[in-house]
Amino acid sequence: MKKTLLPLSYLLPALAFAQDSTLGGLIPLVEDIIGFLTPVVVALALLYFFWGLAKFILSAGDEVDSKKGRDMMIWGIIALFVMVSVWGIINLLGDTLNIQQGDTIIVPSVPLN
Repeated sequence: MKKTLLPLSYLLPALAFAQDSTLGGLIPLVEDIIGFLTPVVVALALLYFFWGLAKFILSAGDEVDSKKGRDMMIWGIIALFVMVSVWGIINLLGDTLNIQQGDTIIVPSVPLN
């Protein structure tokens, strides 16, 4: 339980120092978190692929470990393919809808008087 809550605790300062509690203030926070986590996840998928490659090469004589290494490489390639494909589709949609990277999204809100 503690191990699963530890990574979430790193987000608490960002939430505690948030000055705007409306939806308009939440969107940039989510964008920042996703922007930070995207290269980390891609690096983990690449590391997983290389770990499977090393396992495959080092267990050349053992068929069971060789199959595990091959499966790790396949899943690493699938993960990288999916992430890069989604990134490309999002860029294609942005170009099609004429949305430039860094444009501000205006969220409708109700004034609180």
